[in-house]
Amino acid sequence: MKFSEMPYQRLDREETEAAMHSLTQRQKEASGGEEQFEIHREYYKLNDHIRTCRTLAIIRHDINTADEYYEKEQKFYDEVRPVLENLDNEYHKVLWESPYRSYLEEKIGPVAFKNMELDFKAMDEKLIPLMQEENALASRYSKLIASAEISFNGEICNLSRMGKFMSDTNRDVRRQAWKAVSDYFMSITGEIDNIYDEMVKNRTEQARQLGYENYIPLGYCRMHRNSYGQKEVENFRRQVKEYIVPLATKIHENRRKRLGLEKLSYIDNNMFFADGNPEPEGTPEEILAKGQEMYRELSPETREFFDFMMENELLDVLGRKNKVQGGYMDYLPEFESPFIFANFNGTSGDVDVITHECGHAFQGYLVRKEEIQEYLDITMETAEIHSMAMEYFTEKWMEQFFGSRAEDYRLMHLEDGICFVPYGCMVDEFQHIVYEHPELTPAERKDVWKKLEQEYRPHMNYEDDPFFGNGGWWQRQGHIFQNPFYYIDYCLSTVCALQYKMKMDLNYKEAWESYLALCRISARKFYVPMLEEAGLKNPFADGCIQELVEHFEKLVL
Repeated sequence: MKFSEMPYQRLDREETEAAMHSLTQRQKEASGGEEQFEIHREYYKLNDHIRTCRTLAIIRHDINTADEYYEKEQKFYDEVRPVLENLDNEYHKVLWESPYRSYLEEKIGPVAFKNMELDFKAMDEKLIPLMQEENALASRYSKLIASAEISFNGEICNLSRMGKFMSDTNRDVRRQAWKAVSDYFMSITGEIDNIYDEMVKNRTEQARQLGYENYIPLGYCRMHRNSYGQKEVENFRRQVKEYIVPLATKIHENRRKRLGLEKLSYIDNNMFFADGNPEPEGTPEEILAKGQEMYRELSPETREFFDFMMENELLDVLGRKNKVQGGYMDYLPEFESPFIFANFNGTSGDVDVITHECGHAFQGYLVRKEEIQEYLDITMETAEIHSMAMEYFTEKWMEQFFGSRAEDYRLMHLEDGICFVPYGCMVDEFQHIVYEHPELTPAERKDVWKKLEQEYRPHMNYEDDPFFGNGGWWQRQGHIFQNPFYYIDYCLSTVCALQYKMKMDLNYKEAWESYLALCRISARKFYVPMLEEAGLKNPFADGCIQELVEHFEKLVL
């Protein structure tokens, strides 16, 4: 079914709550594991309905935040979601405590029960008002960013549209564009500070009501960190500082020389070549058509997948006024359909959507017939491997998008991927410091960011810009507001994606078979055993990052 034709009706709250109570009670009264699993099949169907209703509403709201109908629907789900999460928790407690648990564990897997345990540690009915408030704050931030109207170059631009000007070949245009964005954020930085200050206090209070010292352990539970903890993440960041930051610094120096500059400025942050970054050739419609051709050639599986996406209009990629910024993939269970949301802006990022978000969507499509929903409940450090590795698997088709500048794109993509890891770790460490010290003032948080910049991005020179130069960059990073502690997943998955690049340079077919296997494993196994089965090394292990750096510095320096 085409996305535009998918019927939407608001979830009936009373009916849904009653259905959850009924399933929970029937599970308590079940006389055996077989009966419990049959009831659990009914739970799958109800859960699919809940997710489909909510996801349809959210996507249609994000497509146009000025649509009053879907703004009301968004508010409805902001309020009802914590209530349903609590009912879901109560339902799963019955499975957890079941005398037939061994049968159930054999059916839905040990990972599912570990995730249940984390959910129990992260949820309590008394938190519902705070969680509703947290959701409202996240929506407030998202709407504020989406409503940006910046007068530039004779047009009114949102932040996505400004991206093209911020990477313009003409350095004066870049400077003016960055200043326009800086001025906009200066006009709202106080409001963003207030939103985040309320978020930090809210999340800290949730944690303390559950008996935690601060929000970090609660945040880890909510991210389903079922295979590692804070110590492993700290060790990962340490290795990034030791090995990747020096490599990234050398890459930036090479960039400076290519650009013919005496010194890099923050306005050059997105620039890789003096004659401009490679840009995709053609209209958005032509880019999508080229993507379809690419996926038809890559494999039978990707051919079927992308044809399905195009036929059912499951990509909304054009940037528009009042459209939420950024990009994502979501899934509509009742229609067995992934959906890709993005904002094309005429830069190479448009092609990245066709590779990155399609990596997510392809994995969702590949396992869409899986009955056991728990097997589909992948954690983000796994999900982002699917997307980031797809960026590399599709590189040999870049001539279709960039013509004679395809090789420039490949170099830019590799350099950008390596240099991203320190930034991603900086976002993660910033959040750890903020939640370890919730008493920090907005000004002190910005000072924390400035200090971390010196450790992770020593090349950055903000030229006394009043917003960026005073530690404001993080306010552009939506994950900090909407998905705390998510960002390290991009770093972990980048390390795994770079391993795939190494593999495909040696034997593309074997690397692709490994990738397909990884996609199909989903959440059947915990993180490290899953990586091992696919032939990947654990990113947390000492030596993994050093080996990657030694390999890739030969390619980029």
